[in-house]
Amino acid sequence: MTFNSLGPLCPVPHYADSECVGLAHGDGGAMTRRLLEQRIAPLLDRGRDGLSDDAAALAPPPGRLAFTTDSFVVTPLFFPGGDIGKLAVFGTVNDLVVAGATPLWMSLALILEEGLPLPVLDRVLASVGAALQECGVRLVTGDTKVVPKGAADGLFLCTSGIGVLAEPAPPGPSALQPGDLLVVTGPIGRHGLAILAARHELGFDPPPTSDCASLRNSACGLLSDGVPVRAMRDATRGGLAAVCHEWSRASGHSLRLWTDRLPVTPEVAGACELLGLEPWHLANEGTMLVAVPATQVDRTLVSLRQHANSRSATVVGEVLDWCGTPVVRTGLLGEDRPVDEPATAPLPRIC
Repeated sequence: MTFNSLGPLCPVPHYADSECVGLAHGDGGAMTRRLLEQRIAPLLDRGRDGLSDDAAALAPPPGRLAFTTDSFVVTPLFFPGGDIGKLAVFGTVNDLVVAGATPLWMSLALILEEGLPLPVLDRVLASVGAALQECGVRLVTGDTKVVPKGAADGLFLCTSGIGVLAEPAPPGPSALQPGDLLVVTGPIGRHGLAILAARHELGFDPPPTSDCASLRNSACGLLSDGVPVRAMRDATRGGLAAVCHEWSRASGHSLRLWTDRLPVTPEVAGACELLGLEPWHLANEGTMLVAVPATQVDRTLVSLRQHANSRSATVVGEVLDWCGTPVVRTGLLGEDRPVDEPATAPLPRIC
């Protein structure tokens, strides 16, 4: 018997009524058609007749398009606060909205490991469908492949997303100016710690919960409210520190984080202290960093706090003239200490 993050995989299935994924589900024959029609077609906004099409026909909307692509290989597939299905949709949507785009369409490719229980696939697809509906995004095309047992960890998801850019779209981190303020939309480090605790069964009580969520309302709300955003970025792998280092390189300025203002839940703070981690290095999946002119910070907070996912938006830092160090944080006595760029992740395969 083979084990993965879900526990034991099914024995190699050789018959059509198996409750597990078999290699025949990927050979293009009757079992492939049945998998598509019974489990995947309900997600597609094309109807059963469109399953035989190799491409979706889309009417081009007015304006410039934003396009993103991503892959999701999280272990375990299900974790407190989310799962790989929700993560794939929200991760794709969030990459679009922080670029200043309204998401419209998405593709989804499934890479299934032989022996994956079909009820697990059903649960993931149901989560994908619910997340698509929440984000107002249409799934218009996709693909399914099956690999032999041991060639994957149950299930991998690959996505692409298309959206329409706002005009004007945020110029990006190269536009940062000294004096700009940095706003984070919620508590940091929750996703990375939730995955770490679930994967290694650390037994925290209560267990850390991921912030896996859509940023669509928060990000699009800023633009529709007319806030002149310099840059937005969802702080995923590498956490807040990685985003700040990227922005420093792009702008040529230094960034300062005010340590005492960083929003950290008691669960994350306690676990980080116990494990020797820093919350600004841990991944997030529903939290973004926003840079705005100092004169616009009050409007920014009012706009963000209208939405559930950013109700605790907080000013956490500022942009400085170059001081010789890309990113610094204030210490207990008010002194500046360097914030290292993450060299390696505390754990791989988190998104």
